[in-house]
Amino acid sequence: MATGDTNNSKVDALDNGDAGDEILATEDCNISEVTATGVGDAGDALGQPNFRPNCRVAVMPVERNSAYYNMFHKRRGRAVIFNHEHFDIPSLKPRNGTNVDCGKLKHVLVDFGFEVTAHSNLTTKDIIRIVKQVAEEDHSECDCFLMAVLSHGEMGFIYSRDTPYKPESLWKPFTADKCPTLAGKPKLFFFQACQGDKLDGGITLRSRTEVDGDGMGYKIPIHADFLIAYSTIPGFYSWRNTTNGSWFIQALCCELEAKGTSVDILTLLTFVIQRVALDFESNTPGNCTMHQQKQIPCVTTMLTRLLCFNKK
Repeated sequence: MATGDTNNSKVDALDNGDAGDEILATEDCNISEVTATGVGDAGDALGQPNFRPNCRVAVMPVERNSAYYNMFHKRRGRAVIFNHEHFDIPSLKPRNGTNVDCGKLKHVLVDFGFEVTAHSNLTTKDIIRIVKQVAEEDHSECDCFLMAVLSHGEMGFIYSRDTPYKPESLWKPFTADKCPTLAGKPKLFFFQACQGDKLDGGITLRSRTEVDGDGMGYKIPIHADFLIAYSTIPGFYSWRNTTNGSWFIQALCCELEAKGTSVDILTLLTFVIQRVALDFESNTPGNCTMHQQKQIPCVTTMLTRLLCFNKK
């Protein structure tokens, strides 16, 4: 944990409108080994590959070479929101404004046909229990799955009410081998949380006067079809307005409402990133360290097709 006057000055900014989701120490991420199978193919990893029997089979939700995901099932799918405002950990202050995020996001997702369940201030044990229950449900008639987490965080960890936990514990139960009824379907995860305590002061761009020059079935990786979006890049602060909610969730909801059924999800998220990058800047004039800071979201995609939300 960060200590000293620097930490205190940053935390004091939480009550001045725009606030980051706490300043916390960062930790290096562990890089898991890469394995590969097949004659002549080799993985760039040390040690022995951890082979698993290739015996699982799931229903094919879309033709092998389809450019688009099948979004014409009977149900849009489940959406689960874990919203954290209060914490048992003394160093974590209340996340004022997060209920605005939760309410707005829930409203938008319901409009898109999702069956939304929002949970507030749960412990890690309760979160893992709910994730396991949802992963074990039958998603055969669903287009996709979505989860959003609104909390404090640091590099490689998200905070529940009582302890930190790794984000991968949320999506691992939904891999194709563990949740076959979501195999081949998009699984979307959104995290509104800090990933560190670094600040982005931005840079001003000036205008210039001159111009510069098929088979019956197919196999997929078990981690295919995931999209994971973070409110900020690794190591950096994530901002939240105590009245209007976090910059990232505000932008995500605005873009979903404006373009959600007209562009694919990666195009939409590009506009989300643009909106956060250009339209938001911290306003804490009483704290020069935190004043006029910027933020850029980060998206990791393992999607294998274009995802477009049709109207349900």
